[in-house]
Amino acid sequence: MDLAFTPEEQAFREEIRAWVKGNLPEDLAHKVHNALRLTRDDMQRWAKILGKKGWLGHGWPKEFGGPGWTAVQKHLFEEECALAGAPRVVPFGPVMVAPVIMAFGNKEQQERFLPGIASGEVWWSQGYSEPGSGSDLASVKCKAEREGDHFVVNGQKTWTTLGQYGEWIFCLVRTSSEGKPQTGISFLLIDMKTPGVTVRPIKLLDGECEVNEVWFDNVKVPANNLIGEENKGWTYAKHLLSHERTNIADVNRAKRELERLKRIAKAEGVWDDTRFRDQIALLEVDVVALEMLVLRVLSAEKSGKNSLDIAGLLKIKGSEIQQRYSELMMLAAGPFALPFIEEAMEAGWQGDYPGGITANAPLASTFFNMRKTTIYGGSNEVQRNIVAQTVLG
Repeated sequence: MDLAFTPEEQAFREEIRAWVKGNLPEDLAHKVHNALRLTRDDMQRWAKILGKKGWLGHGWPKEFGGPGWTAVQKHLFEEECALAGAPRVVPFGPVMVAPVIMAFGNKEQQERFLPGIASGEVWWSQGYSEPGSGSDLASVKCKAEREGDHFVVNGQKTWTTLGQYGEWIFCLVRTSSEGKPQTGISFLLIDMKTPGVTVRPIKLLDGECEVNEVWFDNVKVPANNLIGEENKGWTYAKHLLSHERTNIADVNRAKRELERLKRIAKAEGVWDDTRFRDQIALLEVDVVALEMLVLRVLSAEKSGKNSLDIAGLLKIKGSEIQQRYSELMMLAAGPFALPFIEEAMEAGWQGDYPGGITANAPLASTFFNMRKTTIYGGSNEVQRNIVAQTVLG
């Protein structure tokens, strides 16, 4: 296993770095580096910039309009975007549902849905979790009954991230109650402007509505919005979840936030505390180890070998690292981590206290928000069981 990048890959990195530097709006980079609120327009603006270049679907093959990059090139692109302070691409369209449409959708569906995803024009949401179905997705109850050339959908989805902005949502729905729970699930694409769809934002402790409830009340969905075969949705869901769990690991964002942690520690005067610096060093070792794990997978792909099924491992370690760096930032800032007045932050008022920096202001809310990372995408407890069975034997 050779983890060194080739001269061609290094040249590719330089090309990406130069392009991002020339095209990433400075106001967006400032917000990302200082963890300030990103609006829908902020996220959509960067998505459309990438879309115009043909890079929003940077993991797509050429046959579907992507750049056809290797796994290593995709990694380098994501790393350079993260380190430059680019907003994270909202993954539900280009990273999650698009590969499912490519792999299991028919030609008409591919021609209908993929262009809007690739351009960044259409905002997609994910309809998986329900009040009683999280890590155990096979227990979903949201029902879709076939009536001629359409389905009638009734039920509820919850924790739908940024669902208030959604224009389309891909859903796991129950189309049969016979046999094992997994065998009665279908994968359905639903226009969120359809009568009967109601989105109810869930206000979190920080005052934001990052997640939502989505209700379906006799929603009529054309049968040609069904991906693949009826009752085969569990197979398609597993294909998608491997993309989600790798995405949650997000080693590139961890590297950027590690540098932010160091900046905060120095600004707040705790950098010289040897014990605190030891904790930063331990975190950095884990970030490097996670990166090596990612590169190991990429190296296996590059050589044509089958890598271990370690999406769960990446998710476990990546989510724990996110919690640790948010906790250390809180400890570094001390009481200055507590204020969270969005309007004051955006006006710059909370950056003026002695020794304080603007980036400190949202630290408390970020810390609490990160508690979810070990739960969503399949809880870490469940992931450890899966890893034990499939990787360790």
